[in-house]
Amino acid sequence: MDNNEHKMKRGLKSRHMQMIALGASVGTGLFYGSAPTIKLVGPGIILSYLLAGIFIFFVMRMLGEMSVREPVSGSFSYFADKYWHRFAGYLAGWNYWFLYMIAGMAELSATATYVNFWLPDFPQWLTILICILVIITVNLINVSFYGESEYWASFIKITAICCMIIFGLYLIFTTMGPFPQNFSNLWVNGGFFPNGAWGFAASLAVVMFSFGGVDLIGITAGEAENPEKTLPKAINQILIRILIFYIGTMVVLMSLSPWDQVGLQGSPFVQIFSNIGIPAAANILNFVVLVAALSAYNGILYGTSRMLYGLAKEGNAPKIFASLSRTGIPMVGILVSAVIGIILVIMTYYFPKELFMYLLSIVVAGLIISWFIITITHMKFRLKFTRENRLDELKFKSLFYPYTNYFCILFLIAVVVIMTQIPDMLISIIVLPIWVIFIYMTYLFKKKD
Repeated sequence: MDNNEHKMKRGLKSRHMQMIALGASVGTGLFYGSAPTIKLVGPGIILSYLLAGIFIFFVMRMLGEMSVREPVSGSFSYFADKYWHRFAGYLAGWNYWFLYMIAGMAELSATATYVNFWLPDFPQWLTILICILVIITVNLINVSFYGESEYWASFIKITAICCMIIFGLYLIFTTMGPFPQNFSNLWVNGGFFPNGAWGFAASLAVVMFSFGGVDLIGITAGEAENPEKTLPKAINQILIRILIFYIGTMVVLMSLSPWDQVGLQGSPFVQIFSNIGIPAAANILNFVVLVAALSAYNGILYGTSRMLYGLAKEGNAPKIFASLSRTGIPMVGILVSAVIGIILVIMTYYFPKELFMYLLSIVVAGLIISWFIITITHMKFRLKFTRENRLDELKFKSLFYPYTNYFCILFLIAVVVIMTQIPDMLISIIVLPIWVIFIYMTYLFKKKD
């Protein structure tokens, strides 16, 4: 495998990009994780998702501006290295790789739980091994095959959510009286914000991380057909999709029953399918969340292997990760990421849960680092093009520069402050500077070599 001979193939079509963008912003968190957040904020969760969604959209427009100008596989690690500082690129790349390796461990463990719903005695380790082998195969064939698999996985997730919204609206308009009484659960039972301003603030810190993974769009830029057209289209539709899928879902859930009863009998989605008279509701949802977990791990393996490729191209990772197969796939990165994924899952059986709480806290801290780096790098990028009078080269500009950058920085700072007041999240804030210092030490060690 000689890197000079083989090049990455632009095999991701427009429809692949649309569905990857869609699938990345809709994960297992929406299906199962919404109930605990609703307990924090009540019907106000609708506004929480809207505000967090606007933040993510602004960040993605910044990443989109840079990615359309230079559609490379290393994404924001490449841009941070080029426009900010060598260490910023190193931190962005390795932080992304590690946080998604840990996230992948959680998704793989979840697949075993979902399979045990149908086959209680089936060994969890065997489920995980089968899933890893399937996803490795999907990633090793070629990028078009990866795009096709994500297309259909996202199609299943989105179909389930659309059905849930339609069935939910049917119940609201046929069994819950005339308007506005049928939506009265949104403001009775303590009001729209039953737990006050603090409940709303605390929920922001939680719902933000539902959108982790959306930055995968930037990484696909290096293999997208006609990125100048497909990337802007995929990014522009993120906000519309958040409005439809997250906010639409929450409006339906919050209207159907009092906020303090949502999720008491299992997943809110199961309740809706059961109420409409579909006895197989739990089985349908279990299938959907299994697909969602596999899709998430598929995206993680794709993203981490491309990030290793980008790091190697920048000289921030061993050169072997920059080698490509005949089909333009970074095979070494895929296999190494997969093997480390297997090791991490094995470790979950032998190490205490406290260790993995620390590791999962790095995921939260890592997402904050990623979004912060994208925001600052974009400011550096735009300043360079402004100074050199080259703004006409930017075909897809971010919105309201630099005010959206300031908004995103303040939003991230506010979330960090809120997290210091939430006992379960305080660990992430403690880990955050330790994690950055650790990566900096490895950076200094690498420079000596």
